[in-house]
Amino acid sequence: MSEFWSAIVTELTPYVPGEQPNDPNIIKLNTNENPYGPSPAALAAIRAEAQDTLRLYPDPQALELKQALADAHGLQTAQVFVGNGSDEVLAHVFRGLLKHDKPILFPDISYSFYPVYCGLYEIPFDVIALNENFEIDLVDYQRGNGGIIFPNPNAPTGLSVTREALEDLLKQNRASVVVVDEAYSAFAEDSFVDLIDRYENLLIVQTLSKSHALAGLRVGFAFANPILIEALERIKNSFNSYPLDRLAIAGAIAAIEDQDYFARIRDRVIETRTRAIEALSDLDFAVLPSQTNFIFVTHPRSGAAEIAHALRERSIVVRHFNHPRTENYLRITIGTDREIDALIFALKEILPS
Repeated sequence: MSEFWSAIVTELTPYVPGEQPNDPNIIKLNTNENPYGPSPAALAAIRAEAQDTLRLYPDPQALELKQALADAHGLQTAQVFVGNGSDEVLAHVFRGLLKHDKPILFPDISYSFYPVYCGLYEIPFDVIALNENFEIDLVDYQRGNGGIIFPNPNAPTGLSVTREALEDLLKQNRASVVVVDEAYSAFAEDSFVDLIDRYENLLIVQTLSKSHALAGLRVGFAFANPILIEALERIKNSFNSYPLDRLAIAGAIAAIEDQDYFARIRDRVIETRTRAIEALSDLDFAVLPSQTNFIFVTHPRSGAAEIAHALRERSIVVRHFNHPRTENYLRITIGTDREIDALIFALKEILPS
């Protein structure tokens, strides 16, 4: 029945999300979800919102949520955009701010949704190779472009760029938008949100999925100067005026306001990350210095695909990317201490002595 498809459909290569196994006994370390539950305050707010008012549309502007985000980051609500997960926010960014005649630039090893959006919206692009240490070298981006986008920290490598490098790029690249995808910045040493008042072409995208353990609620947002935010609002209101429902708005506000809970689970993830890196290093893995809730590893004597398969047979799922430069690497989500202990025990069985 493909004769009914629009021409573009046959040309698309859709994004492939990580495996979502149905077996509750599987240790799932492949999709970078937070191992701890959401804030109890967020869950209570969602339950309280589940009442007769669900018959009414939510606030199309989600103003209370924008205010909570603005307050948390020292911004004005006009500098905040919200959407149904950061993927939807990114889709609007690509359509509203990155579709120009010149190609946009992003890393060759990065979030694999970027080329998907380029295909969907017919946006020309060039990929910029990471350096030999798998780092994003922003000097390589100082060339003509229709926009620049990269995650910071990068995925799947977990490495970050410096504030100085970003500011130098922003100063040298004033003719197009620079988008920094901060999906994992809660686990890093730095966020660049404070720079948006100084650079009118900077846009930051974040999400509650990893940092606040709300991947199932689908809440993403962007911070930028009001002119860039207005472009996203115009795209959103031409696509879906109500991207966030009442439950998502209520839960997100409560999660953002519960800073103590957020700090506790963030610190637990970082502590377990440190322990996991030490344990994997003891097993001769080379581990990139992660600034995220996952680690990127390779073993000198065992292939990544074979390790992933052997772990799967032991009910542990990790992510293997079949890319020429990363085919011998695994991305491993930081789980609970118990889950990481199970991973290390399994690896001791799998790896050659």
